[in-house]
Amino acid sequence: MLPLSPGLEADVVKIECVDHSYVLKIWNKDSKPNIRNQYELLSELYKSGIQVSKPYGWGMDVDSNQVLLTSYDGEPIAKLSKTKLEQLAQKLIQVHGYDVNGTGDADANFIPRYDFVGYFFPSIELHEDMYQILTSLLQRIEFRQDHLIHGDYNLGNVLEADDQYTIIDWTNGQRGDPRYDMAWSIFLMTIYTGERNGKMYSTLFKSLSEYTPDDAEIFEAMACLRWILLKRVSNVPMGPGVMQRIKKIIGNNSYLNDELL
Repeated sequence: MLPLSPGLEADVVKIECVDHSYVLKIWNKDSKPNIRNQYELLSELYKSGIQVSKPYGWGMDVDSNQVLLTSYDGEPIAKLSKTKLEQLAQKLIQVHGYDVNGTGDADANFIPRYDFVGYFFPSIELHEDMYQILTSLLQRIEFRQDHLIHGDYNLGNVLEADDQYTIIDWTNGQRGDPRYDMAWSIFLMTIYTGERNGKMYSTLFKSLSEYTPDDAEIFEAMACLRWILLKRVSNVPMGPGVMQRIKKIIGNNSYLNDELL
């Protein structure tokens, strides 16, 4: 048993057997998501051909922590290229194309629908400057919750092995608006891997989907607001150039202003 890099919500262990390797995820921190739902969602996605880890079982450990056992599918992507960015964009668009109504009424159990603001912007009403902007943005669009979204599609949640890419960490999987899912992914790609990769990644989504420039600016503003909210209330990953890129995104977006920082 080998410890892997822990997430914000859980500890992760790689289990190496003679002929197979597995991953055991243990939710032993504050977060208590519904792991049965996650297991059922993974099972359905795996059967449908979407590249996710194969789920083997879920339950509770001796300390009453929820656990999930899945296949081991490689390491996070270490070096980006245009081809890999294309693969990443296509994988997420494939997720959005999953038929959320295809297996009957049981879908409601493992593909939940949450209040968008309450889920992704908890307690934003306590931050009046951001709350007013978010409310205004939502009034400008017809927000949808008719597709499966991943909720946190970033380089840490896509594994690579033998030119295969596997999407992991479905804690935030739900019915939502694919434009928000793409915007959050593009935003994270831009601030953590650089403007060049972010621009290329954004262009790919616009060419492969119905993600228009008008949509992009509105949902980019939402993604930026979410990151700033997380920064205000907890720790967010930082690194060289991150704040400079955030400031540039704010400066180029007509819905945002420097006072948010």
